[in-house]
Amino acid sequence: MLKKKLVILNTTLLLGLGSFSIPAINANAETSASISSQRTDIKDKISDAEYKIIEAQEKLADLNTQINRVDKAVEENKKQIKQTEEDIKTTKEEIASLKKEIKDLQDRIEQRNEILKERARTFQENGGSVDYIDVLLGAASFKEFVDRVGAVATIMEADKDLIESNEADKKDLETKQTSVEDNLSSLTDMQLDLKEMQKQNLDKQAENEKAKTDLVEKQQENEAAKAKLEKEDSSLAAKEEEIKKQIKEKKEENLNNLISTTTQATSNSNSESATTNDSSKKSSSSSSSSSSVKKSTPAVKSSSSSEQKATGGKSAAITAGYKYIGNSTYKFGGGRTASDVANGLFDCSGFVSWAYSQAGYSIPASTDGLKNYGKQVSFSDIQPGDLVFFDTYKKDGHVGIYVGGGKFIGSQSSTGVAVVSMTSGYWKGVFNGRVVRL
Repeated sequence: MLKKKLVILNTTLLLGLGSFSIPAINANAETSASISSQRTDIKDKISDAEYKIIEAQEKLADLNTQINRVDKAVEENKKQIKQTEEDIKTTKEEIASLKKEIKDLQDRIEQRNEILKERARTFQENGGSVDYIDVLLGAASFKEFVDRVGAVATIMEADKDLIESNEADKKDLETKQTSVEDNLSSLTDMQLDLKEMQKQNLDKQAENEKAKTDLVEKQQENEAAKAKLEKEDSSLAAKEEEIKKQIKEKKEENLNNLISTTTQATSNSNSESATTNDSSKKSSSSSSSSSSVKKSTPAVKSSSSSEQKATGGKSAAITAGYKYIGNSTYKFGGGRTASDVANGLFDCSGFVSWAYSQAGYSIPASTDGLKNYGKQVSFSDIQPGDLVFFDTYKKDGHVGIYVGGGKFIGSQSSTGVAVVSMTSGYWKGVFNGRVVRL
């Protein structure tokens, strides 16, 4: 009887020891779960920061292209301005040279005019005019007549040449003057246009540089935020690992205590009579049967009565991506080539489009295309297979496939393809209520 009491006492101590240690383990487990939840939120925020970094990088690349174009235009414009200034200088030199020519032409015209005036004055002094026929008929001999004919012809030809030369010089003078003046006017206008264009280019250049500075600063802020989040996640990971280690050590300690106590109880019970042993075996058998009955009772999971199951192709689209869970990497623009799919490289919209293609659907591979595809339904009517949208780095910046139970499957930048909750944490905060049914 005394030994039987000792066995009962040992069993009581064992149960007391187990019940004493369970709260400590449960507390650590709850802390670990809380840290895990915090890490999930942080990873989602890291994903958001990565989206913003990628977006800023794309904008910066576009801006650099624009800056290069403007810089090239500025340099080309400088060359044109310099060439125009040289052309204006050359034209002004031509004008200066032309002015000298004009002066020479004017002197020649004036000299010819003086000759003609002198000849006219002489004619007036001899009666107002000269009749060349009288001059010829007044010859005293044939030789004199021939000489007078030659003289008259020479005088008439000289007068004609003088007049024609004057007219030709005047015309040449006017043509040169008009051409040079027009050229100078055109070059001056071009210079004004080029300077105005250059001013606009320089303004655009300054504007681009400011935009680039702002983008670089924003990029640095996003990278700093990401680094801070990663550091925080690393710290939480260390805490989580420490707690898991404590839980493991506590369980091992409890197991050792259980083994020690059980061994002691067994040792005490071996000294009892056969009757006591039989009684213990029956009790053990009864206890085992009771435990077996308890283990065979299935757990009841709660579920929403309004939620339906995915049917047909939608079910195939949901399960298509399961093989990539824990075996994929987020790639911006990924999932659109056979190589990306083979290597598990997806972005969110690329994954959704690929998953539905496995079920025979042909749908867009961008969030903008997907949000306007099919029809929108209320969140209260959501069904597995519906597309859900989130406002991350932009409105409707992320998309996934609803799988039921408040969860969706999608390709996230921090995890690759994964099933995550949209009813708590980060994704609850950025879910915008848009539900699209294909």
